[in-house]
Amino acid sequence: MENVVLVIHLILALSLIGSVLLQRSEGGGLGMGGGGGGGASGGRPAPTAMSKFTWILAVAFICTSIALTLIAASNSSNSSVVDRIDVPTESSDGVPLPDLGESLLPPSSDDAPLVPSAD
Repeated sequence: MENVVLVIHLILALSLIGSVLLQRSEGGGLGMGGGGGGGASGGRPAPTAMSKFTWILAVAFICTSIALTLIAASNSSNSSVVDRIDVPTESSDGVPLPDLGESLLPPSSDDAPLVPSAD
């Protein structure tokens, strides 16, 4: 099921890119325009069939994104990435690795080995 939604998602993404690139530029980008004006050139143009098609693709793309998120969340419930890690108990030399315990904190000063002073 996840693979089917993923393939549909990729097709929608490519179609959305193509439909955006095929649309005619309105010419009002990056400082081209502005000013107060009104009149016939001040309003938004009527939506064309291509812009409606682009909106449909965008809505479908968002729906498949949400669906993929929900599928991934349901597949990974009650599990963690850490649970999937196989921790080796021996190094490649066959020497056993030290037991690091459950804590990720550094050892306290009470656990430090006693080092004789050089006095």
